Amino acid sequence: MTLLILVTFTVVYLGMAIGHLPRLKVDRTGIAMLGAIVLLVAGAVTEGAAIKAIDFPTLFILLGLMILSAQFALSGFYDWCAWRLANVPWKPEALLAAVVVVAGGLSALLANDVVVFAMTPLLCAGLRARGLDARPYLIALAGAANAGSAATVIGNPQNILIGQLGHLGFWRFLFACGVPAFLSLVIVYWVVARVWRGRLSDGQAPALVNREEGPPDAPRAWQLSKGLIGVVVLLVAFTTPFPRDVAVLGIAGCMLVSRRFASRDMLGLVDWHLLALFAGLFILTGALADTGLPGQLVDQLAASGLALDRLPFLGAFSVLASNSIGNVPAVVLLMKVWAHPPEGALYALALFSTLAGNLLLPGSLANIITVERAAAVGVTLGFRDHARCGVPMTVLSLLLATVWLLAMGYIAAV
Repeated sequence: MTLLILVTFTVVYLGMAIGHLPRLKVDRTGIAMLGAIVLLVAGAVTEGAAIKAIDFPTLFILLGLMILSAQFALSGFYDWCAWRLANVPWKPEALLAAVVVVAGGLSALLANDVVVFAMTPLLCAGLRARGLDARPYLIALAGAANAGSAATVIGNPQNILIGQLGHLGFWRFLFACGVPAFLSLVIVYWVVARVWRGRLSDGQAPALVNREEGPPDAPRAWQLSKGLIGVVVLLVAFTTPFPRDVAVLGIAGCMLVSRRFASRDMLGLVDWHLLALFAGLFILTGALADTGLPGQLVDQLAASGLALDRLPFLGAFSVLASNSIGNVPAVVLLMKVWAHPPEGALYALALFSTLAGNLLLPGSLANIITVERAAAVGVTLGFRDHARCGVPMTVLSLLLATVWLLAMGYIAAV
């Protein structure tokens, strides 16, 4: 059975790196689920072991945050923000800065994937209506969403997992990661503005899709207020000993009680594929951990001077894994084999895995969502377009994060 687990695990993570199974329309979520199913059917994992391997509190926190974000989406807040950003009477450089600030700020408190999912189409429409090339603004949107989400323990899926398994407090996490995340937002703006200088306002855009559509209605006041109250209660709850997953689910339950929004509509905005991906990966990595092989590998690495809490290993692992198998699967894998991670190293992992996602298009789900949502409204953002900005913004962000972590003593240099 150990050989079967190893083969299945290898095939699944190779599929994660490629993004699909060759000649089949099976994406990353399908690959993870199929891997878990193979182990269950073959008897390599029992039903009880599979359930035990799944970290339900992490899934509950993700689910609750998605429902809270759905409250903002259905209130019209995201649409309104995107339209206002694209239509404020500012110069292109100021508009670019506004995109970075709004995307980064929202992603720090709400799931970054949901933020870019909601904002991309309308932002594209508004920019094209002004005759602006949407590509630099989309790069800034995705880059800022990734960078801003690095600031908090609820900013993205991998941070949620790290915070939950490492028992990291919200405000301690913000203190440790907030400064490099903020500086990374500055870097995102500076890199995009420099790479696209002289071309931020000279886009030769095609005719606007759905030009007959006017600006969206202003956000519904009560529904927006309800979401804001939920965020405030969430932040307060995170300062108490009350279980995070229960607090988030309680707030999500309040969002679902509505006279205007059907529960079906709110739950329809939940990224069930991401939750299924997490569940499948938990089962796979749990089965691998039970073989004892990962523990032996960790011991061998430590004996060779490559301990998991050392900068060279964490930095290299985060960059390579995030831009091959993706930052979420990479963190799930590492956290499963890392028995007793020190708190400072967890902050480093959260920063490195998130900021490394800006390097290339496949590096983070937020990048992929931005490209796909833009393509749906006729805006093509290519691999090279993103890489021209993604490489320098990632290198500079990781350098600043490294200096900060070393200066604060969160991680050892060697």
